[in-house]
Parts: sequence; C-alpha cells; structure tokens
Amino acid sequence: TGCTIRPRSRFSRKNYFYPDLPKGYQISQYEDPICYGGSVEIELDDGTTKRIGITRIHMEEDAGKSIHDLDIETLIDLNRCGVPLIEIVSEPDIRSPGEAVLYLQAIRQLLMYVGICDGNMEEGSLRCDANVSVRRRGTERFGTKTEVKNLNSFRNVERALAYEIERQIALLEQGGTIEQETRMWDASSGTTRPMRSKEFAHDYRYFPEPDLVPVEVSAAWIERVRAELPELPLARKRRLQEQYGIPAYDAGILIADRSLADYFERTCRALNEPSPERYKLVSNWIMTEVLRVLGERKTDIGSFPIEPERLAELVELQAQRTISSRIAKELFAELMSSPARPSALVAERGMVQVSDAGYLEQLVERALSEHPDTIEKYRAGKTAVLGFLVGQVMKYSQGKANPELVRTLLLERLGRSDALAAR
Repeated sequence: TGCTIRPRSRFSRKNYFYPDLPKGYQISQYEDPICYGGSVEIELDDGTTKRIGITRIHMEEDAGKSIHDLDIETLIDLNRCGVPLIEIVSEPDIRSPGEAVLYLQAIRQLLMYVGICDGNMEEGSLRCDANVSVRRRGTERFGTKTEVKNLNSFRNVERALAYEIERQIALLEQGGTIEQETRMWDASSGTTRPMRSKEFAHDYRYFPEPDLVPVEVSAAWIERVRAELPELPLARKRRLQEQYGIPAYDAGILIADRSLADYFERTCRALNEPSPERYKLVSNWIMTEVLRVLGERKTDIGSFPIEPERLAELVELQAQRTISSRIAKELFAELMSSPARPSALVAERGMVQVSDAGYLEQLVERALSEHPDTIEKYRAGKTAVLGFLVGQVMKYSQGKANPELVRTLLLERLGRSDALAAR
C-alpha cells in the first residue's frame, strides 16, 4: 500500500469511560503509529480506478462488544477485551456509499491475501466504523462529521451511509445543525440513532503507556517481510488478464480468493496444449461448476476433491472434442467421488464423442421422420425447432453426438427441404 513504516513506534493510554471498557483506558498508539501514509487502489463500476489514502495504521487492544440486537437492554460481551488489533484510518477521499463498500472489500481482500485476517465481518474479525459528513457543492471545507457504528456487513455499510447522508442533508436543509456524535446503525429499522457525543483527541487525555516498551523494527526485517509478501489482488488481476487472456470479469472472480486464483493457475500450467481458448475454458469451469460445488458444500477450494491436473485433463478432452460438454459435466460429477483420471473413465465407459458424419446423418433423418411437423415450422420462421431436433439426436446417441456437427447437418438438411419446397 506504500505506507511508511516507523522504525520505532510507541504505545499510549487512551482514557475514556464506557461500559465496553471496564478498566477505563485502552492501550493504543497516538503520536507514533506503526505506519502512516500510503493508499489502497479500488476499481470503480465504470472500470476506472481510484486511490483512497491511508492516514495511519496503528495497533491497539480491543474493547468489549455491545450487543444491541436483542429486545432487551443492551448487553456487553467482554470476551474479546484486550485482544490486539490493527486499526486502519483512511483519508476523507471516499465520495459515496458505493465507494465505501468497494474500499472496504479491497481492504478485506488485501488482509486475507497476506494472511492476517479471515475477513469475517459477522464474527467481528473485520469491523468498520464510518465517519460521515456532507457539504454544499462548491465548498472546500468538510462538514461536521458523525461516526456510525454497528456495521457488520457490506450491505449494512452501504445502507447505513446512504441513510446518514440523507439524514444530514435533510437536517441542514431544514436549517438545523449537525452534532459531532457517535451514532449506531439499526438494521431492523434502517436508521441510525445517537449513542454518545463524539470526543476530540484531547478529551481522551492520551499519555505514554508506562508498562510497554517501544516497538523497534530494522530496515533489514522490513525488506525480508516485504520479499515474502504475495502478489496483491489488483496486480494479480491485471496479470491474469494479460498472461491468460481472460476477461476482466473472470479475473475479478478468480482473484477474490487467493487460493482459487492459485487453483486456476495450477490448472492452466497442467494443460498439455495451453492456449487462450483453453485458459478461458478453465475459467468457465471454475466459475460455474467448481464454485457451485463449493457453495453447496459450504467449503473452500482447499477441500475440493478434483486436483488441478485432473480438471486440466477434463478441459483438454472437451477442447479436443473427444467428449461433448454434456458428457464433460457427467464426468465432472463422477470425478467428485472418484480418484480416476478423466481419460481412463472416458475409455472405460465409451464416452468418446461421435463425429462420424454418416452415422449422424442417419440420426438426423430419424429425427426429421419422427417429427415431420418441425420442417414446416422451420420454414415458417420458428427456428427454435432446431434446438429441439439437436436434442432429439443427442437423445438417440445417448449424449455422445457432436452437437456442433449435428447442428450443421440439420441446417444443411433443412436447407435442402427449403430448396425443394421452392421448386
């Protein structure tokens, strides 16, 4: 992210009284955070990119969790009190709820890629507090901000920010003023409500933490860690597009999970005859069948039973037209519970796709003779009957016929029928 890492950072005590902090102070960093500056790049919906600045990243201990979702008084869960965390403070560069969600998703993906967070917002592994302010068009000065808490999902972040923006605008247009305060998002009512007045930095009476020594890191250690970092998401997305020729959409789906992108690349490397067409076929299989199975089983790619090498073999059998796409899907389902190689199953089960034109012409004639009305319908412009006839031939061949060749033969046969009718 381009942050500057301090060679020496110190801890401070942040003093305030609130039910989620029984001891009355929080160990944090104030004047000397662990790093500062830098930015995170996000991709906007129109395909352009934007950088959101990072003010600072500091370490601190967690406070308790206030539970507001019950129909009783608020409860306090102190199980996470004292657990260390990092807080990322962003520059006021975000201009809409949509941008806020994109930024939060980029941060989550980044943290998961480097392996320091599982990104689970519902369980509190990743949390977000949002500062919101509005200003009139053409003015430079930011308006008074409110801090919105209890944002436990991307959807709630977007909903809460949209509501708070509308609330502040309506209040100002009525001649009111915005109070600097902390507000809580209530997902059930779709509104924010006041929690407490928002303090300024001097209200916390920061002073150096006497029980902890400063954290010192050497330049050599920083470079060693930097060298071990994985390729970051957006850089990997661009490389996948360039190296494998897949669309931006595909690359975006694949890099959403680092392990999924690894699986894609391992499968591509296992292809005997690599080509952009086969890379795209690999991508299609992962985005459809593989992700479907992972979703149904509520698991991740690490537990997926079909190794990249076997998926690559399945892709090549389909690309070479040794098997049809229908047979490929049947084979995929069998590979889920079998350690066999796809080529061995194809040979054993006689699944090889039939491309014998003479044999397929016989099946085409059978389909037309059993459904003579389809010829008249086709002449009348009802081209959908072509798909029906292809399906009939596939049925006769038990799914082994080459569907592209069947379609070509049918078009030729129906074309001859048109010519005869014209005479």
